[in-house]
Amino acid sequence: MNLVIDIGNTLIKYAVFENRRMVYDQVSESGLFLSKIKELFEHYPKINYAIISSVGKLDKTEKDIVSLFCKVHVLSSASKVPFKNSYATPHSLGVDRLALATAAFYQNPRGNTLAIDAGTCITYDMVNNAGEYVGGAISPGVRMRYKAMHNQTAGLPLLEPEELLDFVGNSTQSCMHSGVINGVACEVDGVIDQYRARYQDLTVILTGGDAHFFAKRLKNTIFANSKFLLEGLNCLLEYNKS
Repeated sequence: MNLVIDIGNTLIKYAVFENRRMVYDQVSESGLFLSKIKELFEHYPKINYAIISSVGKLDKTEKDIVSLFCKVHVLSSASKVPFKNSYATPHSLGVDRLALATAAFYQNPRGNTLAIDAGTCITYDMVNNAGEYVGGAISPGVRMRYKAMHNQTAGLPLLEPEELLDFVGNSTQSCMHSGVINGVACEVDGVIDQYRARYQDLTVILTGGDAHFFAKRLKNTIFANSKFLLEGLNCLLEYNKS
């Protein structure tokens, strides 16, 4: 059994895989890391391997805790990947994007695949039908846009994301919601159109914590998979065992 740990900007995600099938997943705040690890190994004592992915600087203590229970691979730019990496600066490529590219490669190994992750940032990652990662884009995420409007103006409030009733706002708050939610949906659709114009038979995967705001708003056909990054991390763990 494999344990996948994804340490994000605000939360930590955990998943357990058995024979490449996810049998458990949960999210916690960083302060609960030790108790969650103990709980996981009590419930799944057959976990032999773990992978840790962190978008920030990994606290050595976290690796040491997991190492008490099993073998640990810390994902980095030095990790082996199953695709050809044509990124010009591979050392600066985020480990979350490595995982998304890996998931895209395994899900559609002979096709063109664009993975879109709507998280703290919105990332676009493209793997072509030759099994080559060619790059993509990074854009401000939903909450980042709300914070930017609040922090960089004198009078706009700090809002939480909401489902949009109409793209025409009739109050300051509804105008802000339209600017963010409708704006991101239009951005994502526009980016997909650009990729479809260049890559034939493009498969688009939408994932990330804010994906639900856009899955039904997009004009383009997409596949929504909230576990896509975790699946990619498990594939990378398997690939780096040898």
